[in-house]
Amino acid sequence: MWVRIWTSLDWCFFGPASARDGALGTVLRVLRYPYAVLRDLSRGQINLRAMSLVYTTLLALIPLLAFSFAVLKIFGGHRDLEPIIYEFFRPLGPSAAHELTSHALQIAGRVSSGIVGSLGLALLAWTLVGTIKKVEDSFNFLWRVEQPRSFARRVAEYTGLLIAAPVLLVGFVGLLHATMSSASVQGVVHLPLLHRLRSVGLLLAPYAMVTAFFTVLYMTIPNTRVHWRAALTGALVGGVLWAAGGKIFTAMVVYSTRLDIVYAGFAVVVAALLWTYFGWLIMLAGAQLSFYVQNPAYLRLGLQQLRLSAADSEQLALRLMFLLGRTHLAGGRRWTVNRIANELGLPGTAVAQMAHTLERAGMLIVTELDELVPSRDIGRISVSDILDLARRQGSGHAGPRNVPMPPVDRLLASLEEARRKGCGELTLRDLVDEAPRLSLAVARG
Repeated sequence: MWVRIWTSLDWCFFGPASARDGALGTVLRVLRYPYAVLRDLSRGQINLRAMSLVYTTLLALIPLLAFSFAVLKIFGGHRDLEPIIYEFFRPLGPSAAHELTSHALQIAGRVSSGIVGSLGLALLAWTLVGTIKKVEDSFNFLWRVEQPRSFARRVAEYTGLLIAAPVLLVGFVGLLHATMSSASVQGVVHLPLLHRLRSVGLLLAPYAMVTAFFTVLYMTIPNTRVHWRAALTGALVGGVLWAAGGKIFTAMVVYSTRLDIVYAGFAVVVAALLWTYFGWLIMLAGAQLSFYVQNPAYLRLGLQQLRLSAADSEQLALRLMFLLGRTHLAGGRRWTVNRIANELGLPGTAVAQMAHTLERAGMLIVTELDELVPSRDIGRISVSDILDLARRQGSGHAGPRNVPMPPVDRLLASLEEARRKGCGELTLRDLVDEAPRLSLAVARG
């Protein structure tokens, strides 16, 4: 039944009706994005990532607080860490949030007092770097990034983030509090109109802060270039869901007595685990949405593995090399994997895999700017070689045994010979030069 439902929804959002002009087609194309995120959530892969990050968060919570406490103690701002921790636990209810914040700060204070200026600080930083790597792996999974950061980049960037983040966060909160508490601002905000604006600002402040925080995470954690518009879109939806979900979760915890009845003294721990899971689920869903905003070609494919047929692979290889050869002769902006994917209407994974195959065969090279260019004179690149490479690229699985079957072998050999005769001595240069002649012939006709 569920398969039929998802098939019907897929036809609705990606079928002929969505390609029409007008209000209906526009609405269907916009609704593709929430549909794609909900579809991916229903398949369970994002949920499993969120569950694993709950375990990671439990391991890293005290080391993270201790490291932040130690860093802020140098600047004399360690006391300002308490309201930030309280805000994280606030959805659990006032009493539970106050209790967890107090215990976390006490443990972090005891741990940090023994590590400042010692080898323990380096070991703690090492633990946190490994923990953040697990977060990066989850974001890279959503962004289809196969190559993580190098070890040197990971240590440098993560250590800098761990040092700078608590200082900037506490400094921002302290500056905002000092500004709102100043006599000049207090005198102005008592005016009726500004008082209302202040109330609205305080109401929207949690949404804005979470959105800004998510935007920074979505742009910096994946090991790929994330456009700010895509990151902001996902962060805006994720931030609203986080803040709104926190209020709903608070109401559920406060007005529900089942947790206390079933779990007794462990009810606070269970509620903390549940909120941490929902928090990571919201954050990953926002990251998935930002990916789709930047890469709409993946909307229909989702997290499924892409499988191209032999004919599709041949077409992709020829079209990719044709675009590179035409730009090589005519000049202009060089092609990248994302540009080719958008041009051909294919997911970037398919183009990236084919580009990698062609690069290993020595037909193209990837520059430092991730641009694709032919590796040699396109007059020396045979069209037959491109087709052979596309048809024979490995799938990663063992091939079948070569069992002699004379009738089948003769048929396959004749088909291969016919294909080679059809291509002849045609090169990529000939293919590119033929396009203007064909266009001119059509125009004259």
